[in-house]
Amino acid sequence: MKIYSVSEITREIRNLLEGDFGEIRIEGEVSNFRPASSGHFYFSLKDDTCQIRAVMFRGSNSLLKFRLENGLQIVCYGRISVYEPRGEYQIIIEQMEPKGVGALQLAFEQLKKKLDSEGLFAPERKRPIPFLPAKIGIVTSPTGAVIRDMIHVLTRRFPNIQILLNPVLVQGESAGREIAEAIAQLNERDDIDVIIVARGGGSIEDLWAFNEEIVARAIGASHVPVISAVGHETDFTIADFVADLRAPTPSAAAELAVPVKEDLLYSLDQKRHRLTQTVQQGIESLRLHLRRWEAYFRYPTRRLTELMLRLDHVREQMRSVLDHRFELLRERLIRLGRQLDALSPLAVLERGYAIVSRQGTVHPLRHAAEVAAGDPLKIRLYEGEVSAIASDPSEPGKKRKI
Repeated sequence: MKIYSVSEITREIRNLLEGDFGEIRIEGEVSNFRPASSGHFYFSLKDDTCQIRAVMFRGSNSLLKFRLENGLQIVCYGRISVYEPRGEYQIIIEQMEPKGVGALQLAFEQLKKKLDSEGLFAPERKRPIPFLPAKIGIVTSPTGAVIRDMIHVLTRRFPNIQILLNPVLVQGESAGREIAEAIAQLNERDDIDVIIVARGGGSIEDLWAFNEEIVARAIGASHVPVISAVGHETDFTIADFVADLRAPTPSAAAELAVPVKEDLLYSLDQKRHRLTQTVQQGIESLRLHLRRWEAYFRYPTRRLTELMLRLDHVREQMRSVLDHRFELLRERLIRLGRQLDALSPLAVLERGYAIVSRQGTVHPLRHAAEVAAGDPLKIRLYEGEVSAIASDPSEPGKKRKI
């Protein structure tokens, strides 16, 4: 029996595998994905029970539209090979498609998720479109119905609007780069008020240039407001999400970009008419005021006489009112004086009564028992006072000396 060296048996296995299988299609889940600094992709393909090493060289993976990542189910086209230094078999992949969804659709969803997480779709970064731009920059193909329709709509709505076309390819490998460069070039000018990025309808492959990251970032970096008008109303691209305004069609973008000049002129006429009426009414009101003042100053002596007579009349009215008020107050004071007189102790004394108190006090005496014989007393009469000495109060039959 022949004895093989390691190299010989490895080479024989390689010849058998590559000869029997050749080019194959294989399906599996991506795992252990690691892109090398050389640009090559190294990973494994696995199913429920087994796995196989895989490599996709830079020349092939540069054509991928989507981003390879772990967990992605893919269908690959390639060939089985053996890496002799390690004695491992692997599949060298030349083409790749995601399973169950197209590569372009997957790439679209991946880029959309990435840019959304960076905030490029955020409503707060959207800028308003100028109401009346002086010059509009258009990024689209110089041929075809799109640019003709847009120019027709723009010039019909505003005949003397200025339009600057920056022509680009809108389909193909270099279209995305040209569109991004055209947007950047328009931003270098200082006379562009709004940019319209436009293309007619088509399949996802036809519109793919507007789904490329380079175009999205060019729109996001633009300091000039951008209107995206790509495809038909049902078509959505990454450019639509990043742009400041999405138009359903290129013609609709032209309508959104400028107002109708005739409508503006009509509105201006209406405002001018209302303003003229307001000014005229104001002038007429001032004229009436001036006429009144003119009448005042035309005959100043007569006016002064009228004012003096009016002043005298007002003075007489004030005097009459004050006299009436004073009379009412006087009568009220008289009534209050009478009430006070009726309540005054002097009125009682006037009828012959007297107030008796001990000398040196002010408290009146009410009972004889309050006085002892010999107490000095003070008697208050209606007019004046007299002094007295109390007699013995215990001799009621005896005439008291006071």
